[in-house]
Amino acid sequence: MSEFWLISAPGDKENLQALERMNNVTSKSNLSHNTKFAIPDFKVGTLDSLVGLSDELGKLDTFAESLIKRTAQSVVEVMEDSKGKVHENLLANGVDLTSFVTHFEWDMAKYPAKQPLVSVVDTLAKQLAQIETDLKSRTAAYSVLKANLENLEKKSTGNLFTRTLSDIVSKDDFVLDSEYLITLLVIVPKSSYVQWQRTYESLSDMVVPRSTKLIAEDKEAGLFTVTLFRKVTEDFKVKAKENKFIVREFYYDEKEIKREREEMNRLLSDKKQQYQTSCVALKKGSATYRDHKVKVTPLGNPARPAAGQTDRDREGEGEGPLLRWLKVNFSEAFIAWIHIKALRVFVESVLRYGLPVNFQAVLLQPQKKSATKRLREVLNSVFRHLDEVAAASILDASVEIPGLQLSNQDYFPYVYFHIDLSLLD
Repeated sequence: MSEFWLISAPGDKENLQALERMNNVTSKSNLSHNTKFAIPDFKVGTLDSLVGLSDELGKLDTFAESLIKRTAQSVVEVMEDSKGKVHENLLANGVDLTSFVTHFEWDMAKYPAKQPLVSVVDTLAKQLAQIETDLKSRTAAYSVLKANLENLEKKSTGNLFTRTLSDIVSKDDFVLDSEYLITLLVIVPKSSYVQWQRTYESLSDMVVPRSTKLIAEDKEAGLFTVTLFRKVTEDFKVKAKENKFIVREFYYDEKEIKREREEMNRLLSDKKQQYQTSCVALKKGSATYRDHKVKVTPLGNPARPAAGQTDRDREGEGEGPLLRWLKVNFSEAFIAWIHIKALRVFVESVLRYGLPVNFQAVLLQPQKKSATKRLREVLNSVFRHLDEVAAASILDASVEIPGLQLSNQDYFPYVYFHIDLSLLD
């Protein structure tokens, strides 16, 4: 299980014996795997300052956990093509999260224990606040890039009635720069191909004979060209519509088509090179992008490349700046979070067990989800002497204390904090 319980008990002889009993019971019953959790001796200060720190650390704990989840979710989004490898990238100081927690050592260089507790907490708070600020700005930039790319990609989805035609047509399909002639694009249902070929020349006067050509088709229809005199354009559109042939409004602008293709290529390149390990690739031989539901096949010249297609393989490897930043700062935030847990254990132990500082922290890893209730009962029984009244109410649900409502979730006779790594799954 990726769940841990971080507890502490006074360090006197009686309670060390209680910890030993707990280890024996939980080991024999295979309830949990237990290890000592080393916490430095901090400068305590006043009890009033500890009470204030207790509240502040509670809020910081919640904030750190939220930040870790958001950072992990950003890794998932950036690694959209490699989701199976996400957990390989969610590490703390180069090791998996479970190993880091079970082998935790206080980072004296980053968070000197000789400093006042208030300063240590302030350092952690500022570090996490900076990570959050950077996370917001970096993910916002990524979202803008992704949205722009998706907007362009949407133009290449759908059927012939709605999708962009710039990646289907070519200059050779049109009569351009003519004062009298114009080439129209007509969408013809597949069931009406024969009818189109038989009737298009007579739909209006001044249609150029044998000028139609099928240049692309999807599952439902085909895209045909037809050339006619400009002055009969409107008449031809009306007659075509009467026969269920739809003239698609399109003006061939080579500069605009080139700009659109270059923009798509640029965004694809940015998404790959600047942000993630791999990017959405263009399918060779197809005029659609990967994951598009409607495939439109260019016809005519088989050598003509699909729009945006290059000889360079777009499925490159490598790790972009955003993914690198997310990995590094996920690690930093997670490490800070576990340090906050250690500080909470220290502060709550001093407040509960008093001075001089003397307690033992223990990390428990429940072996089975079904055994957590039994494990909690064992702990409450072993340490009930630490708070006989509260412990009795926990062990005996029938006992009611006026003005006090307790449950297993609300109170423990020992210091207890929860670390749930499954929240990152």
